[in-house]
Parts: sequence; structure tokens; C-alpha cells
Amino acid sequence: MAETYSVSDHFVNKDLSVRALYDQLLALLRTFGPVEEDPKKTSIHLNRKSALAGVETRKDGLLLNIKSDHPIKSPRLEKSEQVSSKRFHHKVRISSPRDFDEELKTWLQEAYVLSE
Repeated sequence: MAETYSVSDHFVNKDLSVRALYDQLLALLRTFGPVEEDPKKTSIHLNRKSALAGVETRKDGLLLNIKSDHPIKSPRLEKSEQVSSKRFHHKVRISSPRDFDEELKTWLQEAYVLSE
């Protein structure tokens, strides 16, 4: 039988601020419409009809993997990779409520539209 994971599993032994950042991320995404949490072993997939982002919890924040249909150039991105002809994944670290700015909101809104 496959192991099942809960969202809470990802916050064990993490600072409470990490959970607060995650809750802030979910609240922002849900301003666009419904979002489903799909916890996996190493990350939490955030889905509309398909995955729009993945969240890896860290001791001091979140590593957010955002889906895109175009390359994004920003010094904030820790990693960007093209995974198919029209799919890119961009990793950005979220360590403070201030990281939820217009730039991040735009990236997430684009990912939300792509995942319908």
C-alpha cells in the first residue's frame, strides 16, 4: 500500500513562521479561484485541474516551484528549467511575508491560468 502524507507532515519540526508563509501562499492563490492541496513525500503540490506549483518546506521558509509557459528572468529565481517545449519550472525562495509582492503574484496568476 502506498504511503499517504498530510500537509501537516511537511511542517513537523519547522518554525511556525513557515506554516504562516504557506497559509499566506494558499490565501493568495485562492484569490484566483479554488486550489487543491496534494501532499507528496517531499513536497505539496498545489493544483487547479493540474499542478500549478509545488511547495518544499525548509527550516526557515518555502521553496516554491512555479509552472510557466515561458522563461522568467529574475534575480529572485534560484533555478529555472525548461521541462518541455512549452513548460518551464521556476524555483523561488519565500522566507518573509514581504516576498508576496506583485512580481510573485503575477507568476502565480499565470501558473493558475495554465493549470486549468
